[in-house]
Amino acid sequence: MAQISILGGGLTGRLMALLLARQGHCIQLFEQGGKDGNLSAAFVAAAMLAPMAEAVDATPLVLQLGYQSLDLWKQIMSMLPEKVFMQFSGSLIVWHAQDSDISHRFAQQLRRGNGGKEVWQNWNGDDIATNEPQLGGRFTSGFYLPTEGQLDNRQTLMALANAIEEVGVQCHWNTAVSLTDITADWLIDCRGFGAKADWNTGKSQLRGIRGEVARVYAPEITLNRPTRLLHPRYPLYIAPKENHIFVIGATQIESEDESPVSVRSGLELMSSLYAVTPAFGEARILELATNLRPTIDHHDPEIRVDTHKKILSINGLFRHGFMIAPAVCFAASRILNNALNNQAIEKDKETGIEPVIL
Repeated sequence: MAQISILGGGLTGRLMALLLARQGHCIQLFEQGGKDGNLSAAFVAAAMLAPMAEAVDATPLVLQLGYQSLDLWKQIMSMLPEKVFMQFSGSLIVWHAQDSDISHRFAQQLRRGNGGKEVWQNWNGDDIATNEPQLGGRFTSGFYLPTEGQLDNRQTLMALANAIEEVGVQCHWNTAVSLTDITADWLIDCRGFGAKADWNTGKSQLRGIRGEVARVYAPEITLNRPTRLLHPRYPLYIAPKENHIFVIGATQIESEDESPVSVRSGLELMSSLYAVTPAFGEARILELATNLRPTIDHHDPEIRVDTHKKILSINGLFRHGFMIAPAVCFAASRILNNALNNQAIEKDKETGIEPVIL
């Protein structure tokens, strides 16, 4: 049984703590934010599990990890002490008639990203009205992606925190530490963008991508699945959660500015939301939030292993955190156990992740 310290208690830190503790290791976790995960990138996320749709611009490795994680999330949910909102009702892509050219390009990208396969179903106006009555009459065409899903990000973070405490992980919430502050058999660095200074001493470079989301309460609106609007200026996603809460996002800005959401971004989010259905005009804005998504220059997640310093680092999940984190963390746990057992550290056979050895 190894003594392992995990720095960073966001999504990957909590998943790693749960997996390793269940394998019998002695784990302590340090998180500068609270138990609710309020300082993590995962706290400001829609938590959509959408590898089909992300095939438009994600890398092949990210898509592979996304598809693997769909089933892994179901396995992880069985480990949690409480029920978390999780839905596999697919997702819907819609557009207004004047933007049909965008839909043709999107279909080409979707087909190319999924190995030439037409992985979607073409829905007409009647199909949309039957399956999403709130959108009936608003759209005449859409793409339905049947195997995609979503989670409630904040429920998931809290349930993971409760689960790791139940299995004996020593959790140090609201505790900021550095790599040099802790001694253990191995350190696992899951600090995301917070690890930038340490990470950028290596070959690949880490940067933050600013993302902004809104949370609204709309008691008169019901959507049965995440819905994306194709738009020439600001493509939008709407992820419906429980109790008529909706998470809305669109922005992806090359900036490490962590200040509040700008007026322009807020207006664009709300305008595009209203464009999906004017019924959202009476929704109540609960929150406008922003955070930085840790991104590596090659846009793949990366696992680094420093066998001399006994440090394993996980980073670069970008905007795909919930979509790929399970597969990344299962791979990282296998790589770590190989290192603990003095076995060769090689490419992970299940996921295709090739660890970077320092």
